[in-house]
Amino acid sequence: MLLIYLIIVLTLSINKTQKWYTVDIEFADPKFAKEVNDAKLLQRRHGERRAKLIRRRLDELRAAQTLEIMRTLPGPRCHELLENRAKQLSIDLDHPYRLICIPVEPIPTKPDGGLDWLRVTAIIILGVEDTHP
Repeated sequence: MLLIYLIIVLTLSINKTQKWYTVDIEFADPKFAKEVNDAKLLQRRHGERRAKLIRRRLDELRAAQTLEIMRTLPGPRCHELLENRAKQLSIDLDHPYRLICIPVEPIPTKPDGGLDWLRVTAIIILGVEDTHP
């Protein structure tokens, strides 16, 4: 497990320094986009711990080649939501808060209709939410 983690971290580091094949990130809400680009505002709105986790998740996304990498990192769980949140994805922050996003259209799918995580290279961040009210 440690070896897999080290390989992923090395891959993320190489991708981040060479700026190739990274996940493109857009924001649905311009106010949230402004928050993540202003460390003090992000910390004031979400607290120090969650602000750091939001920045870390965004850095991990920017460094990943595809969204599949987020599913293999130890720690943050990245998964599809169900029912009225179908097509939305959730990335763990601090419990119970999640970074919510959607793949950019057209959504890449497998032959069985499921999300093809290996082909998701662009996402839209919807915000930070507690998906378990």
